[in-house]
Amino acid sequence: MIPFNKPYLHGRELVYIAQAVASGKISGDGMFTKKCHDYFEANYGFKKALLTTSCTDALEMAAILLNIQPGDEVIIPSFTFVSTANAFVLRGAKIIFADCCEDNPNIDPEEVERLVTNQTKAIVVVHYAGVACDMDRINEIAQAKGIPVIEDAAQAIDSFYKGRPLGSIGVMAAFSFHETKNIISGEGGLLSINDESLINRAEIIREKGTNRSSFFRGEVDKYGWVDIGSSFLPSDIIAAYLYAQLEVKDLIQNKRMHIWKSYMHEFQSLSKTTGIKLPKTPAWATNNAHMFYLITNNIEQRTHLIDQLKNKGINAVFHYQSLHKSPYFRSKNDDGRELPNSDRFTNCLVRLPLYYEMSDTDINSVISGVQDALIY
Repeated sequence: MIPFNKPYLHGRELVYIAQAVASGKISGDGMFTKKCHDYFEANYGFKKALLTTSCTDALEMAAILLNIQPGDEVIIPSFTFVSTANAFVLRGAKIIFADCCEDNPNIDPEEVERLVTNQTKAIVVVHYAGVACDMDRINEIAQAKGIPVIEDAAQAIDSFYKGRPLGSIGVMAAFSFHETKNIISGEGGLLSINDESLINRAEIIREKGTNRSSFFRGEVDKYGWVDIGSSFLPSDIIAAYLYAQLEVKDLIQNKRMHIWKSYMHEFQSLSKTTGIKLPKTPAWATNNAHMFYLITNNIEQRTHLIDQLKNKGINAVFHYQSLHKSPYFRSKNDDGRELPNSDRFTNCLVRLPLYYEMSDTDINSVISGVQDALIY
């Protein structure tokens, strides 16, 4: 069986985990957490990096930091994971779903502009497959109304927009290190903060609403409950695993890019003969080889492709279900709008296996499996 994804050890993960245990401190903000923070701030220019237990937690922190209140409107794409919306729903926000672009699953800036109202308190963009949204246009719309932009960069580590690292452009950004991502720690996330005025409160929210971080820096003589918050800190064991992966990030990325380019090269002619669509990387964006997907002509063709690959021992999968059609949203504040591009990606997008330990034999098996399934 060729799985869709396979978590992996690459370098010194077990060595660093042992060091974390030997240090006598395996709770949050240990020595490996600090190493990870320093890495992200130094390499990507984030004003502040804070590890979290998940990307979901990072998004929830962002919603708290923006003081989202019941009834505030937050614009997000419908084609995304539920955490993108749920983080703001937990604060009482009214979610306003936007459609994707016609030629790629990222949010359509023109849709965003049409949806902005006086009640819009945030715009959340999702860099699907690690490929940047049109951030200049998004920021132009947001800045005209004084609306903060949040980047859901769950899939976007080591991706860039016009030379700028994703996660450094919005007011804040959330990353994921789930085992399905490029750089992993099993579970885990990161909140990057690019507005310095939010840093102090972010530390408090992350520490259960206490000023504990200030206490350990010697800035106050005791710490107490000063704000709302929760326990968003990951164990230093998680950070140890993550730091070992960060040390060999380029090796991991190079291997993933080899797989991605192999797919892209071999499917060019298939796209012309069958009408399936390949991933599009706009001129302003880089590709971090987070995923390789195909857009079939219809749901029946996708179902056939997935079934035929499964029969060959290859696990290909579809992706998000449009959130504007989810039972929860429809029961709360469905506004009846159709989002045809989001629905098309929901019905037609299929993701192919892509993980660090894939061999060239595995890659070729997937390629031939796709070709056999679609030329019938």
